[in-house]
This record gives sequence, structure tokens and C-alpha cells, in this order.
Amino acid sequence: MMARLSLRARVLLIAVGLLAAGLAIGSAVVIGSLERNLVGKLDAQLVAVAGAGAQIYKVPEPGATHPGTVGQGTVVVRDNFALPGSTLYTARLGADGTIAEERRAAGLPTARPELRGLPTAERPVDVPSRSGPERWRLLALPRPDGMAVTAISRAEVDDTVGQLRAISAGTAAALLTVLALAGWFAMRAGLRPLRRIEETSAAVAAGDLGSRVPESGGPGTEIGRLSRALNAMLGQNEAAFAARSESEARMRRFVADASHELRTPLAGIKGFSKLHRMGALPEGVDAMSRIEKESDRLERLVEDLLLLARLDEQIPLQLAPMDLRTLAADALHDVHALDPTRTAELTGPGGGPPAAAPALADEERLRQVVTNLVGNAVRHTPQGTPVRIGVGAVEAGAVLEVADDGPGLAAEQAERVFQRFYRADDSRNRSSGGSGLGLAIVRSLVEAHGGRVELDTAPGAGTRVRVLLPSAADSE
Repeated sequence: MMARLSLRARVLLIAVGLLAAGLAIGSAVVIGSLERNLVGKLDAQLVAVAGAGAQIYKVPEPGATHPGTVGQGTVVVRDNFALPGSTLYTARLGADGTIAEERRAAGLPTARPELRGLPTAERPVDVPSRSGPERWRLLALPRPDGMAVTAISRAEVDDTVGQLRAISAGTAAALLTVLALAGWFAMRAGLRPLRRIEETSAAVAAGDLGSRVPESGGPGTEIGRLSRALNAMLGQNEAAFAARSESEARMRRFVADASHELRTPLAGIKGFSKLHRMGALPEGVDAMSRIEKESDRLERLVEDLLLLARLDEQIPLQLAPMDLRTLAADALHDVHALDPTRTAELTGPGGGPPAAAPALADEERLRQVVTNLVGNAVRHTPQGTPVRIGVGAVEAGAVLEVADDGPGLAAEQAERVFQRFYRADDSRNRSSGGSGLGLAIVRSLVEAHGGRVELDTAPGAGTRVRVLLPSAADSE
């Protein structure tokens, strides 16, 4: 039943229930203490007058008979005897427990205490009335011929206790009602931040990932801490969803570009194969040579895709101490081999003489990095454009850079140049452009070594790609 109620209703019911229990216990303790006090005073009065009341009844002499004895079966009742209090009652019981004589004070109501089956006791006890709801406080003292009974009505004590119980119950009911109403509104205001959290959660579930919980509580309150934690979680979720969406978009572009790149050499191979089979090749066209060329291109593309896939899975590297000057010298020869018309020089980082650049790296993978950088510099700049190879050490570690004086790249192009299958030339013309995987492989290989790649370019200012690797000393 409680599980179906709202949090506000459950908290309010628990609070009202605890308050009601506290009031009931407190009232019971107070009323019980008052009742014991009043009964104690009644017992003191009863004990004080019980001895005097017992002397009224004289013990009959042996063999004497007179009216009012038990043997005659007659009960003598006498009113207006001199006993203090208007609620006193006395009686003499015979040895068989029957009433032999009783007396009462003037003005005592007709109600009498129940004396049948009364045990002999020298301390006051409660007994009911012969008729009606009234109770009596009674003390029975033994006599040679039976018992002397003295009783005082508890009517005043019971009336006082009953009135106090009624007042306590009414006051508690009124207090609980007022506090329940006040607690309902106070709790409604106090739980308002939770309703805002609920509304924000519903908005986020509906797709509004930018919704945030208003931080209405203080920084040290539970609501304040909960709001900040939820906002931090919502921010992380929004970033994760955005990253996932971006990743899915990149994956779609990657699949589309990969399909296009793979389809192009396959189409060439298929076309030349059909022409060769049909005997429709133009004179001077070597079909086998063209098929072999397209096959080599397809093989390189597949190898690049496999390498990127393995780099995403963090392939193990064969690390060993080496000096990047060896790679820089080989890169200088590669420039001359690719374009003999170009001037190429070997310098230090940013200029000056080359210097030692010790690093702990996989030489085979770094040669692939340098080959891609040199190939890009030759492929994407006009023929005869100078190229500079820089090598040395800086505070960040070992450096190897490839710079050219070509047309450079715009800021938008520079931001995307390391993406897979991105080419600054959107015409997809392969005469001057590659597959768009070269710089993506460069960045993945360098990051696998724990380094980073920096790009410095601007339209008309050339391009410089700098590879920074941890030095051999830092890697130890």
C-alpha cells in the first residue's frame, strides 16, 4: 500500500505517525502519573479512616444475639454515622463472606461496592460497583468474626482522568490535523527541487539532452549536491551522445570513402580485363601493365586500411633506441628520388644545423611516417618547390619535421587534414592526390609511440609537419 503512494505522502504519513505515537506515549505517561498520584492520595485517606471505621463494629459476646447479626440473616444498615467524607462506605462481613452490617456516610449515592468473593488483603484494591460503571477503592481488614471493609468511591478520580484523556485526545487530534496540513505544504515546497529534477529527467528522456537541473539548493545541501552531480552526469551523457553521433558520421563517411577508393582500382582492373578478353584494346596499350598498376594501388590501399585497423587496436611496437638523424638523411634522398628538380636541405628544427635526436621507437614504423610526409610534400606542391627536413632535440623530446614552400592550407583544411580519407582536393583526381590515408596513418603511428604531430600552415605560407617523440632518456 505504501509503495503506491508518492514520496511526499509517505514521508508525511511516517512523520504524522511518529508524532501521533509520541503524543500518545507522552499523554499516557502524564495521565498515568496523575492517576497514580490521585489514587495514592485516595489510598492514604482510605488507610487513615479504615482503622476508625473498623472500631464501629463491636465483636458480639459469646452466646449473645441481637438484631443485625449474621445468624438471623438480617443486614443492619445505618446512615449518617460520623465518618469523614461523603463517599465513604463501611461494612462488616461474616466469616462466610456475607454482609452482616454496613454503614455509609450521609449523601452517599445508592451505588455500593461489590463485596462478593472479596479476598482478605491489607492493601487497597479496586473493585467494581454492584450496579453501574462506578469503581471503588477498598481496604479489607481481618476481624475475629470476619472482615471489616472500608471503601471510597473512585468517581472523582475517574472523572478527572477521563476529562484529561478527552482533552489530550482532542488536543492531539487538532494538533495532528494542523501539523499534517502545514507539513503537506511545507513538504511540497521542500520537494520542489525534486520535481524539477523529475521534469529535467523527463525532458532528457524525450530527447532534450541540453536540459539541466536548476541548482536552487545551497552547495552544502543534499539537493545542491544532487543537482550538481546530475548536471555533471547529464553533461557527460550529452558529450557521449555527441561523440557517438560524430563517430557514427565518421564511420559512414569512412565506409563510403573506403568503398569508393576500393571500387576505383577494381573498376580499372575489371575494365582492362574485359577489353583484353574481347580484343578491343587500343594499339599501344599494355593491358597487363595497367592491371598490375591498379592491383598494386589496390594492395597499398588495403594494407593502409589494415594498418589503421591494427593501430586502433594498439598493435605492439618493436621499440629500440635510435637517432632520428638516420631517418632524416634517408628522407633527403627520397625527395631527390621523387623529384630531382627540387632542392632539399637537412637542418635542425626550425633551421640551423641538424642535431642528435635520440628516441626509443620502432624504426620500421617511423620510416613509414617519414615516407608519407615526404610523399605528401612532393605530391601536393608544385614541381621544383624546395623541401626542408629538420631533425634535432627540444625540451619536449626528439623532433623530425618536413617543411615545404608550397601553397599551404586554409584553416578549415588544416583542421581536417588528419582525418581518414580527407583530401584538400574534393575532385577526387588521383593524378595529384592519394587515398587520403597518409596523414591519418602518420598521426596514429606517432601517437602509438606516445608522441604527437603538429601542423603549421597558412595559405601562401607553405606547410610544416612536425613529429615530436619522447626522448630515449625520458623513456627509460
